[in-house]
Amino acid sequence: MKTKKRVFIVEDHAVFREGLKRVIAEMEDVELVGEAENGAIFLEKLKKVTPDIVLMDIQMPVMDGLEATEKALKIDPSLKILVISMFGEEEYVYSMVEKGVYGFILKTSGLLDFEKAINRVSEGQQYYSEEIMGLLVKKVRQIDAVEKITFTEKEMEVLRLLCKGLSNNEIADKLFLSVRTVEGYRNKLLQKTGSANVINLVIFALRNKLVIM
Repeated sequence: MKTKKRVFIVEDHAVFREGLKRVIAEMEDVELVGEAENGAIFLEKLKKVTPDIVLMDIQMPVMDGLEATEKALKIDPSLKILVISMFGEEEYVYSMVEKGVYGFILKTSGLLDFEKAINRVSEGQQYYSEEIMGLLVKKVRQIDAVEKITFTEKEMEVLRLLCKGLSNNEIADKLFLSVRTVEGYRNKLLQKTGSANVINLVIFALRNKLVIM
């Protein structure tokens, strides 16, 4: 029997939280294992449940998403946190990336987008809405470049496609490679740049003008 993806919702607005619960209920291989209205309650419940993915709001009373994310990842570094964001919260995007989140999805996204995001994050890959990526690109362009690193032609091909938000499977199809080979290139890129995840790798590429977006 296929193991279901265990999801926890951290969101202070009850109406939106109920909407997320309905979205999750529509997914056959996903189960809701908990919910909290702020970061403090989430951390308390995290002592009793072990979610795979956390849908994390940013602005909440008592404890916001930034602090909750930082503390949760210290408790369980394997947690995959997917930020649910609104327009107007761009000032928090870069900070959440630095905390180590797996991606961003807009609260206005539809069922298919949420399903795609949860599936991709559950596989250890990043997901970000195009609008959020645009805000991230704008922020990164204001930061000075760092060290120069030499990449092979194939590494650059994989890097450009990762920056476009393609999954390992999509990159493998596009470059006529096996998924394992793509994973090897991705891991090599992470290692070379000292990036914790693909979002940090994208930031590195943008800061050093390795890709144009």
